[in-house]
Amino acid sequence: MGYPCDQCKKKFMKRSILFAHQISVHKDRKNLSCKKCEKKFENESTLLKHNEIFHKVFKDNLCEKCSKRFGNKHSLLLHVKTVHDGRNQFTCDERKKKLGIKSDLIKHRNTVHDGCKDYVCDYCEKMFGRKSDLNRHQKTVHNSCKDYVCDCCEKKFAQKSDLIRHQKTVHEGHRDFICDKCEKKFTLKWSLFSHQRTVHEGLKNYACGYCEKKFGKKSHLIGHQKTLHEERKDYTCDHCEKKYGKKSDWIRHQKTFHEGRKDYACEKCERNFGRKSELFRHQRTVHEGRKDYACDKCTKKFGQKSNLLTHQKTIHEGRKDFACDTCEKKFGQKQKLLVHQKRVHEGHKD
Repeated sequence: MGYPCDQCKKKFMKRSILFAHQISVHKDRKNLSCKKCEKKFENESTLLKHNEIFHKVFKDNLCEKCSKRFGNKHSLLLHVKTVHDGRNQFTCDERKKKLGIKSDLIKHRNTVHDGCKDYVCDYCEKMFGRKSDLNRHQKTVHNSCKDYVCDCCEKKFAQKSDLIRHQKTVHEGHRDFICDKCEKKFTLKWSLFSHQRTVHEGLKNYACGYCEKKFGKKSHLIGHQKTLHEERKDYTCDHCEKKYGKKSDWIRHQKTFHEGRKDYACEKCERNFGRKSELFRHQRTVHEGRKDYACDKCTKKFGQKSNLLTHQKTIHEGRKDFACDTCEKKFGQKQKLLVHQKRVHEGHKD
């Protein structure tokens, strides 16, 4: 791997270093540049390949930054301006979302704020606001087309953009979107918006018809109703027959317990985790030293909500829910019960 010099065959890790080498060492080399777009090249073969692909086959309508193809030059220039140059001139009044094309702003208002869903799947009758979303749904769900495979964990994706996002967020640990109110970090922009709407603005528009509990997302409401009220556990592990109400929990169980996979590595201490939430919790509490959960009775702070609840139950409420079946001694935490049973009744000293 690397970039070889066409004159001395020496290899370099970066193209920029190769250029610097050629300029400083081989000063008499030709300055090869494309006559149509003025892009520069280190050797004649790459210049010829560039001309063949970009200016002959795709007739100048292929984006050189991401290789996306366009039907005309206007669409290509618009793509470069909005996607790669980040020029977004049209702003949505409700969510302050910025878009580069006016038609995208209108489409955004129709689908997101007005709830227009004009495209219906002829397989399952699910409705979509955009035709591209319908096509993607049919391709991935009904045709099971997942052509892009992650080389780290072998997870498959229908779109290249989803694979790149997965690699950046899961394996590289990118969390580029930060909430300006609580500094919580998110991997995706829509996750940040959802967090701000539900947590800080208190928008929970989906109410459960059984218990009136409200949710910020429709998917959370459906999951709540299926698992709690309908008590459905449709996903059974074929190794240990344990049942789950959510497919994601079933897949996670198989990967972490039966396959022993820990695909989420901490970039600071290289510790591995089976779940992404465990990695984020570790980073938040161990490396960032955050303790966001404060006890309202003694102001003691905790990094995890579960630890706060355990503290309140055992210290302030005096609850001891875990009883030893040998001597009936009670404990506030299950871990302390297990330690007691090992040391007292089984004779373990370690």
